[in-house]
Amino acid sequence: MISVSEAQEIIRAHCTPLPAESVSVADALGRVLAADLLSPVDLPAFDNSAMDGFALHCSGSQIGEGAEFNVRGEQAAGDGLSRADGAEAWEIMTGARIPDGLDTVVPVEHAEVVLHRPDGRPARIRLATSVPAGQHVRRAGEDIRRGALAMRAGSRLQAAHLMLLAGLGIAQVAVALRPKVALLCTGRELVDDPAQALRCGQIHNSNGPFLAARVDAAGAQLAHHETVPDDAAEFAAALGRALQAGAGIILSTGAVSMGRYDFVPSALQALGAEVLFHKVAMRPGKPLLFARLAGGQLYFGLPGNPGSSAVGLRFFVEAALRRQLGLPDEQPWRLPLAHDARGKPGVRLLQKAALRLTPDGLLQVSLVHGQESFKTLSLLSANAWATLPAGDALWSAGTAVEVFPLGHESSALLGDQLS
Repeated sequence: MISVSEAQEIIRAHCTPLPAESVSVADALGRVLAADLLSPVDLPAFDNSAMDGFALHCSGSQIGEGAEFNVRGEQAAGDGLSRADGAEAWEIMTGARIPDGLDTVVPVEHAEVVLHRPDGRPARIRLATSVPAGQHVRRAGEDIRRGALAMRAGSRLQAAHLMLLAGLGIAQVAVALRPKVALLCTGRELVDDPAQALRCGQIHNSNGPFLAARVDAAGAQLAHHETVPDDAAEFAAALGRALQAGAGIILSTGAVSMGRYDFVPSALQALGAEVLFHKVAMRPGKPLLFARLAGGQLYFGLPGNPGSSAVGLRFFVEAALRRQLGLPDEQPWRLPLAHDARGKPGVRLLQKAALRLTPDGLLQVSLVHGQESFKTLSLLSANAWATLPAGDALWSAGTAVEVFPLGHESSALLGDQLS
């Protein structure tokens, strides 16, 4: 039996980043950027007005209150290049390009129109306040300069990324291929249809929907999903269908422990797989199995209890997905316990946890009730995972422990940026 960290290192050693593909920005939400992206343009592309008002020429000097200017022209958002006499003003709208020869904007509420044209537009204005040079002008490249780093490789693209990509005029972006995952739930007691009445001894398959949802959220693609009875021949056939679907990672639930029907380890060996480890010093999920199939695909045998399968996916399958997506190894947060907690000799505890704010606004972590691996309701109370090192130590309230978000994609959004 090996430690959690040893198991994760073995997994990472057998994973390499997947190649990139080009996708449209419209299809890039949630994908992982494959390479650093440099800005192809200045943003904004030109000096423009931050206010509705009048554009003036200050030439680096403040213009005093009461100064008057004839209004020479008008510039609206979308108008092209215009040239102005610096001794005159131009009426200008928010976002409009600053006419060449002008460098400052006075808001409309800070200027008094003293003469109107026949059509009602301003012909002459008087400043109601002094005007500092350069005010209310958005400079070309003030957001980002051409050639500057816009996004780092490994960024998980969210709505804000899509906004910037669109603003830079980028239509296609290189992202890491989504790993293809197959899910095989084993057990003759499992019923996939939640509407089907159960016979004595049967249970509804709750692992399947959970793991399928988590695979998608973690940045992978579920290529194949089926439920298999406790039969080595049928398991081998299902594994063949998973591989035919192109899966590079296969997950199974159940049949990896020590019982008479725990056939997965021997079935894998009969198929030429190399079992790289079987059993990890942790709770829940100790019977976890990791193997490499004859074709090089990775195989994770997750225990059948829901809490155990959730731990197996979160801390081991997702470690593989991060490496394949080109993401850095995940770093834990360290947060104080809200209460005393005791470890367990010989195993690392991977616990459902909840992050909560104290009345003083400090963040603490609590271990939720219902840690038993067969319990699912307690997952609804959890918004994180907390880990306690192996040993019979009492961890007092206020002690900092390692904390992970519910899914590694949350680390990709926040934790990776902070590390």
